[in-house]
Amino acid sequence: MKVRIVGGGLAGCEAAWQLARRGHEVELWEMKPEKYTPAHSNPDLGELVCSNSLKSNELTSASGLLKQEMRLFGSLIIATADAVRVPAGSALAVDRDAFARTLTERVKSEPRITVLAGEVERLDPEIPTIVATGPLTSDALADHIAELLGLERLYFYDAEAPIVSAESLNMDVVFAASRYGKGEDYLNCPMNREEYEAFWHALVEAKTAPVHGFEDKKVFEACMPVETLAKRGPRTLAFGPLRPVGLIDPKTERRPYATVQLRKENLEGTLYNIVGFQTRLTYGEQKRVFGMIPGLEDAEFVRYGVMHRNTYLPAPDHLNARFQTVKLPNLFFAGQITGVEGYVESAASGLMAAIHMDRYLKALAPVDFGPRTMLGALSRHIGTPAVNYQPMNANFGILEPLPERIRGKKEKYGVLAKRSLAELERLIEGMQLRPAD
Repeated sequence: MKVRIVGGGLAGCEAAWQLARRGHEVELWEMKPEKYTPAHSNPDLGELVCSNSLKSNELTSASGLLKQEMRLFGSLIIATADAVRVPAGSALAVDRDAFARTLTERVKSEPRITVLAGEVERLDPEIPTIVATGPLTSDALADHIAELLGLERLYFYDAEAPIVSAESLNMDVVFAASRYGKGEDYLNCPMNREEYEAFWHALVEAKTAPVHGFEDKKVFEACMPVETLAKRGPRTLAFGPLRPVGLIDPKTERRPYATVQLRKENLEGTLYNIVGFQTRLTYGEQKRVFGMIPGLEDAEFVRYGVMHRNTYLPAPDHLNARFQTVKLPNLFFAGQITGVEGYVESAASGLMAAIHMDRYLKALAPVDFGPRTMLGALSRHIGTPAVNYQPMNANFGILEPLPERIRGKKEKYGVLAKRSLAELERLIEGMQLRPAD
């Protein structure tokens, strides 16, 4: 049976791949290159617009566990990221352009997937459809979804970090290191107390670009503008994205008061992302204020940070834990539009929506991933009623607790991960959930 998927981002591509490998003919609609959002510029599928990092690969991290769970299902997104990764310590970071290009090639080479360019403004509830239009859903489609589900609106706001050129950095100040010696894949801009306090004062007083309808309460914690975070208090940044723990400046042999980290944007190491510096400052203020960071005095900004409107559903009111609308059973949602937060989580929701749709269309028993797996815990977050529904990253706090008490956090997370993977393997084998090769 033919399935329509709207949106060629991480969730849409993963869903298309999983359904095709399960025998379905798939139409994958992507409005690029006919139409772009304010945050997109690459015509390829799967463009990464906020960061080039898919977070930690370690099993003792929630993101690392989620990625390993997805590998058990032959995840296209994780396999592509593994193929084009750039050095980033224990994190899975990628060359953005290579990632999008490789993903597009793999999707278009799958014979059961037809990629169609053009904006989808309305949905046909009679056609099995997965909406994976992401946090930048077009106004026309967002309005139609709101109309179908009886909603007034569905949006919030998000911000991106600037990117600077490597050749413009002052390497007499900047040093290469990762926290606690886990590789030397980050560049670090050290600050003493006076430099930090001067920077903080300039940041909280800097001019921001107007964003129509913006309210701080609509900003997700995971992508909060750095200037908004700074306004919570003078030390907030020093204990947050600028925390110096685990870092020693080789020039002084001391730990800095605060440290701004730069992460590779491409494999060649010619571009760097200012980690944690999503912002809505005006371009002129970004140049002035971020230029106060030691090592960035003459930085060339190849992309300034921007803020844009994002879209998501109050999922528990309209979706079940299978990412399926209660009112319109042919209609599924996946990605950040459901309220999962993060690249890996978005791709994971596409994987789960595809598995659930496959079984729905074949009249097979529904799958319950269970509260002990990260995939299952995220599903339950989507489908569980909540008074104040908020987007969710993968985290160990949403898993079913262990029956025994384990003191060390890392040891505890290791046990949770081992339990999760074992349970998922049993589920996969019992219900034959792996896709065909």
